[in-house]
Amino acid sequence: QVQLQESGPGLVKPSQTLSLTCAVSGASITTNSYYWSWIRHPPGKGLEWIGAVDYRGDTYYNPHLNSRTSISRDASKSQFTLQLSSVTPEDTAVYYCVRGDDYSFTGSYWGQGTRVTVSS
Repeated sequence: QVQLQESGPGLVKPSQTLSLTCAVSGASITTNSYYWSWIRHPPGKGLEWIGAVDYRGDTYYNPHLNSRTSISRDASKSQFTLQLSSVTPEDTAVYYCVRGDDYSFTGSYWGQGTRVTVSS
């Protein structure tokens, strides 16, 4: 069974870098056609796709967040990570890691989500 689990600090200070890791089990992150995304849900707003790393290791970013976002993977650990720099309170959200199927950025497998608050 495919499982994704986010981990990282729940509180980040403004101007710092938010770092989250997604541990994947039950699937290989190098399997053809899988994309591994980060999606967030700010309070009172809709879901926002942040970016993804695909099965080849290529990365894709939301243009609105591109300048602050870095996504990487460690295939040996079956993990992928998100770094979001220069955070502000607007980055407060529940962050999800997601497996996209068939060359898609989203799919059926989501982590449970981790709440990150940006506050001093």
